Amino acid sequence: MTNCVFCKIINGELPSAKVFENDDVLAFLDLSQITKGHTLVIPKIHNENIYDLSPDVAGKLFATIPAISRAINTEFKPQGLNLLNNNGEFAGQAVFHYHLHLIPRYDENDGFDTKYISHQKGYTNEDLKNIAQSISKNIQ
Repeated sequence: MTNCVFCKIINGELPSAKVFENDDVLAFLDLSQITKGHTLVIPKIHNENIYDLSPDVAGKLFATIPAISRAINTEFKPQGLNLLNNNGEFAGQAVFHYHLHLIPRYDENDGFDTKYISHQKGYTNEDLKNIAQSISKNIQ
C-alpha cells in the first residue's frame, strides 16, 4: 500500500525503533509510548484488519508475541502487559494496517486504562447459549 505508514516502515522509507524483525513480522516501538516499552507488532503483508488476516499470516504474527513479551518483561519488569488490537475506526484503529499493541503496565497511574462494564445481569444462560451458537455457526 503506497500510503500506509506501516508499509513505509517495512520498506525502510520511514524510520522506526525496531525491536524484532523476521521475514514475516516487524515489531517496533510505538511513537506515543503510552508506557515504556510500548511495542507494535505487525505482519509485513498488508492487511487492513483482523477480518482480512489469513490463518498463515495470523499464525506467523501471533507466534512472535510470547518472545517479544518475555523480552519486554525481562528488560523492564512491568507488573503486567496488555495485548491490544483496535480493529476498525469505531474501535479506535488509526493506522489501517493490522497491528497489535504490547503495552507494559507498571502501576495504576501509568497512563493506560481499560474499563469494562459488565452486562452479566442482562443475559440469561439461554441468551449466552444462543449468542455462542450464532457465532459458532459462522466459524469457517
